[in-house]
Amino acid sequence: MKRLCRALACVVLLLASASAATAASITVFAAASLTDALNDIGKAYKAKTGNDVVFSFAASSVLAKQIEASKGADVFFSADTDWMDYLDSKGLIDRRSRKDLLGNHLVLIAPASQPTTIAITPHFDLAGALHGGRLAMADPDSVPAGRYGKAALTQLGVWDSVVDKVARAENVRAALAYVSRGEAPLGIVYATDALADKDVRIAGTFPDETHPAIVYPVAMMSDAKPEAKSFLTFLGSAEATAIFEKDGFVILKRH
Repeated sequence: MKRLCRALACVVLLLASASAATAASITVFAAASLTDALNDIGKAYKAKTGNDVVFSFAASSVLAKQIEASKGADVFFSADTDWMDYLDSKGLIDRRSRKDLLGNHLVLIAPASQPTTIAITPHFDLAGALHGGRLAMADPDSVPAGRYGKAALTQLGVWDSVVDKVARAENVRAALAYVSRGEAPLGIVYATDALADKDVRIAGTFPDETHPAIVYPVAMMSDAKPEAKSFLTFLGSAEATAIFEKDGFVILKRH
């Protein structure tokens, strides 16, 4: 009987431990361009706290709509302010926790095997540089990277010449893959994406003034687990900042 009681006590303790571990884990919905940096940060956070972070990476637009439809996230890390504003308008984020954490640059990429260099200036011949191929970019109608890209090309006066040649990807990492695999001769992605893939090279950098400022806001959801606050704080730590900088992100000054 004593053995049975001890066994039952062990089971109860194991279940309690499992429940505590589950409660301590948080779910972060994040823009696809943050994949590498956040995976590294998640490991560093677990090593420091023992708590797990579960990431879901996709286009910010897709994630925002998913949160609106079924919630499921504790933290949302967007690649632009518009989709964070969208969730804010629905009362789904904790406004007090919102921070503009990172910036980025927009670049034109080519396969690493192609020694392509393109001067990105007003009315540059982007259509000609495609040589009959497609321009890979995230969907310019909804995905932040695509919207930044369309804004830049419009400002430079070349959007109309390539709009029918665009290979629309579901997110910026998918656009990166088109070029990395040689399926598209050129693509528009963030500088951080280009630096993460050895099979592509930066052919040109878009002047920052040709598109809206690239800003990554992060916030807890209004119904987030208490542990989410700890992770949000960790994102601003020196350890996390070093990882973001290593991956090429711009660290925005916070006051």
